[in-house]
Amino acid sequence: MIRQIWPVERGLDDHELEQLYTYPADPKWLAVNFVSSTDGAIAVEGRSASLSTPADRIVYRLGNDLADVVLLGAGTAVAEGFEGMRPDEPSADRRRRFGLAPIAPVAVVTTGRSLPPDAPVITKAAVPTIVFTCAAAPVELRNAWAANGARVFVVGETEVSAELAVATLVAEGLGRIDCEGGPRLFGSLIAAGVVDEFRLTVAPFLVSGTASRAALGGAIDPAKLELASVLTDGSSVLLRYLNPQ
Repeated sequence: MIRQIWPVERGLDDHELEQLYTYPADPKWLAVNFVSSTDGAIAVEGRSASLSTPADRIVYRLGNDLADVVLLGAGTAVAEGFEGMRPDEPSADRRRRFGLAPIAPVAVVTTGRSLPPDAPVITKAAVPTIVFTCAAAPVELRNAWAANGARVFVVGETEVSAELAVATLVAEGLGRIDCEGGPRLFGSLIAAGVVDEFRLTVAPFLVSGTASRAALGGAIDPAKLELASVLTDGSSVLLRYLNPQ
C-alpha cells in the first residue's frame, strides 16, 4: 500500500492517487518523471526498467494515463524499445473518466542521429507519433519518418528548441505533458524554463558505475523547487516537486 507521509500522513486509495497525480487545468503543465537508485543512477546497462519498483510503476502509469501526450528523447525511446501507448482496460477507463483521448500520442525529440525511420516508436505506435527535429536533420530522413506515419515538426535550426516543441504541443491541444526522459531532453527543458513539476522515485538500490544523472546540459543558476508530496510503500520513496518559476 502506498502512503503519503508529507504534508499529511494518510493512506491513499486509487481515487486519491489519481487526484494527487492529475494535471492542473492549465493550458500547459509539463511533469517530468524519473526513477533513480539511492546513489543517483537512472539506468542499469542503459535501461531504467531494472530500477523500477511496484510503487514506481503505479505512479509512472498515472503519469501517462492522465496526460495528453508522452514526451521523450529519441535515445530513450530507442534504448527502451518504446512502441507507444496501448492502454489496457483500467487505463482506458481512467482516460474516459478524465475526458482524455483514448490513446495519448508520443512526441519524440531528435536532431536526427538517434532515430532511425523504422524505430518501433514510429512504426508500431497505435496513433501517429510526433517527431520534433531541427532543420539540420537530413530532408530524406524527415521524409522517411513521415512516410512511416509520423507527424514531423521542425523546431530549431541546428538543435531542437525545447520551448518551441512545448509551445507546439500546447497549440495542438496537448498541454498536459508527461516527459519520461532522457537526461539531455530534461536538461534542455530545464534550460528553457518549461518544467512545472518533477516526479522522482528513489528506488532501494545501490548501483555505482557510470550511469547518467537525471538531467544533463549546460549549467544554470540552481532553480529552487517546492516539495509538494512525499509517498512511500515502505521501500521506495515517491517525491513530487513543483517549480514556482
